[in-house]
Amino acid sequence: MVSKQTWLRGLWPVVLLLAAGLFLHAHSHAEVLPPHRALDTFPERIGPWVGTDITIPQADLNVLGPGFFLERRYNAPNKPPIDLFLAYFPKQTTGDQIHSPKHCLPGAGWSPFYSTVLRIPWGHDQLLDANYYALELGSDREVVLYWFQSDGRTTASEYWEKFYLVADAIRTNRTDGALVRVITGLTDRETLASGEQRSLAFTKRILPLLGSYIPR
Repeated sequence: MVSKQTWLRGLWPVVLLLAAGLFLHAHSHAEVLPPHRALDTFPERIGPWVGTDITIPQADLNVLGPGFFLERRYNAPNKPPIDLFLAYFPKQTTGDQIHSPKHCLPGAGWSPFYSTVLRIPWGHDQLLDANYYALELGSDREVVLYWFQSDGRTTASEYWEKFYLVADAIRTNRTDGALVRVITGLTDRETLASGEQRSLAFTKRILPLLGSYIPR
């Protein structure tokens, strides 16, 4: 028998999502965003990594909805490449909101065999909570880091991301937000720890840059 406390915990995300949908449907005031740089001007060189843009298929863009997107593969000598995906939505409404990779990656055939939330220290006493997934597809393996970012905040939780969306709409008349995803494949003999260290090293280099592209 399901306890009342468990039932209420399960109901909380549903209520939050319904409230977000109702509010955003009614929210029609023009939004004024702080100036920010275009995603396609994001640095092509990140430390030892040099990036090459990847064309996102139109079918994927149709699913993503109105927004600005960048996918770039970064290569460094003697290291597996790193795939960076940035998605920025200047205005989110019902039906046009950030899609969580938690749902997209399994749909592409990848199966998670380990997942957690990492707390990543960076900058001057700053912390990033990021979702960490280890995935496999046949004999291929990869590690994924992703998080949501808006108004200078970062969170790993898609439910908190929705809460902040509603709070910002009320407080600052803004509904913009972004998704940041970092993926690196593992070589045959490589450990998960090695792939994690590589993705973390890259992530710590891009974190100070993102504020210029995702408005605070």
